[in-house]
Amino acid sequence: MVAVPAGEFLMGSEDRLAHPADGEGPVRTVHVDAFWMDACTVSNAEFARFAADTGYRTSAERTGWSFVFAGLLPDDFPPTRGVVGAPWWRQVEGADWRRPDGPHSTWEDRAGHPVVHVDWDDAHAYCAWAGKRLPTEAEWERAARGGLHGKVFPWGDEFEPGGLPRMNVWQGDFPHRHPTADGWYGTCPVDAFAPGGFGLYNATGNVWEWCEDPLSPVPVRVSGGQERVTKGGSYLCHASYCRRYRVAARQGLFPDSATGNVGFRCALDDITS
Repeated sequence: MVAVPAGEFLMGSEDRLAHPADGEGPVRTVHVDAFWMDACTVSNAEFARFAADTGYRTSAERTGWSFVFAGLLPDDFPPTRGVVGAPWWRQVEGADWRRPDGPHSTWEDRAGHPVVHVDWDDAHAYCAWAGKRLPTEAEWERAARGGLHGKVFPWGDEFEPGGLPRMNVWQGDFPHRHPTADGWYGTCPVDAFAPGGFGLYNATGNVWEWCEDPLSPVPVRVSGGQERVTKGGSYLCHASYCRRYRVAARQGLFPDSATGNVGFRCALDDITS
């Protein structure tokens, strides 16, 4: 874990890249007490130790299926149900954290990649076992900004400084062509790319990260309960439709959502302050 000092920061965004409907604004000054944050998202290897120690089964394991990005499926994969408005998500029987892309895959060949197909309750169960907790949205954004004020990304405002990728997001024509200039088609290792100012790796891109907070001030959009905040974007974010690979960006997901691009990292109170 890395120490995040107490301090004030400018939270949210109202710039040209912002998504006002997501409740990113207004930009406001927020104070956060000192705390600790995992430098990396929880990896498959770490989640495997938790599952082996407790016998815990995730919601996707109990349900028997989850949503997988179609580009990760074999060419001869049979047609299955997609998501309305996002047909690149396919329902895959047998997909869960152990088999991230379905029965033809295994976590063991990506032990250092982030665990995925975990919902909000699954993340809570891991945190309880580890003696930690989920971060609040303000803590997450404070940590991801790394001490910078009002910047778009953890390293500044430029998407690719010097023309070099700094995070794992989609390039090319989504969802059909991805030249993988960043080196990865799906997820990448949790410690890929350079860390931010407070030592966090992959705070943007790679996988969405669960936070503790209910989604607010955005109202519940459909029946079924209160959505929770996720932050950071994922390997599927692309400028053509989703610029949510920014530190101010946010997305609401229902607590029982578990897909192939959602993970988490843990936080811990600073008991010395």
